Formats: sequence, C-alpha cells, structure tokens
Amino acid sequence: MNAQSSRKDGDGDVARDESPEEKADRNLVELLQELRVLQTGVQIIFAFLLSVAFTPRFTQLTYLQVNVYICALLASVLALAVLAAPVALHRILFRNRQKERIVTLSAQFARVGLLLLALAMTSALFLILDLIRGHVVAGAITGGVAVVFAILWFLFPWALRR
Repeated sequence: MNAQSSRKDGDGDVARDESPEEKADRNLVELLQELRVLQTGVQIIFAFLLSVAFTPRFTQLTYLQVNVYICALLASVLALAVLAAPVALHRILFRNRQKERIVTLSAQFARVGLLLLALAMTSALFLILDLIRGHVVAGAITGGVAVVFAILWFLFPWALRR
C-alpha cells in the first residue's frame, strides 16, 4: 500500500481524488445499495410473520408467544419504515444541496434499521424455538444469537472504526 492510498481524509475515509459532492454521491449510492439488501430480508421476515397469524396453530399460542409475535411483527414493520426513510429523504431533499446531510441521516437510519431487524429476527427465532423446544431452550439459543448480532453488526464494526 503506498502512502497516497493509505492517507485518510477528515471523515476517516481513505483519501480519494473527488470533490465533497462526488464523495457524498458515492457514499449515498453505496448506502442505498446496502439498504436494498436489508429491505429484501425485512420484507421476507414481515411476509412470514403475516402468514403466521393465519395458521390454525396461531390460536393456540400462549400469552408470551403472542407478545413475542407482536414484538417481531412491530420490529419488522418499523425496520421497513426506517430502512426506507433514506429514500424519502433523498426524494425530498436532493435538490436542496443537502446530499451530505442525507448521507449522515441515512447512515443513522441504517443503524437503527439494523437494530430493529436484529430484534425482529431474534423475536421470530424465539417464537419458533419456543413452540418447538420450550422457553428455556428458546431463551438460551435466542440470547446467543442476539449476542452474535450485537458483535457482528455493532461491536466489531465499531471497534474497527476506532
């Protein structure tokens, strides 16, 4: 790696020969592509959760299982809303020369969306495991998966950023 390619700019990115506007454009395109991948996953989880309510076994769920289901459903709906928010921001603000602001806010939305997605997935996992193996096994496995999400999606990237 040469000295030029390892130099960092003020935002911690590797310095490139691009204007602030070009950098904001690139960052927004990259972020929107990442969000497209996440949105597809959230839509699949949401569709699964919607279909669960219409199965014959749904009426047999315990109070806890219904509450976990509601948590998973709400987290997936909110994840969809939060992960789609950058598109709305861009549509409304893009001609106001606020691209850097759009990128900054969109990155924050992406972090919140990841948190909501992790909550939706762990809640859905708990519900399924609770039906199959009971509260104790479901809680233990779901807790382990939640730790994996926390490490891979939040702690590890945060540590690398420092």
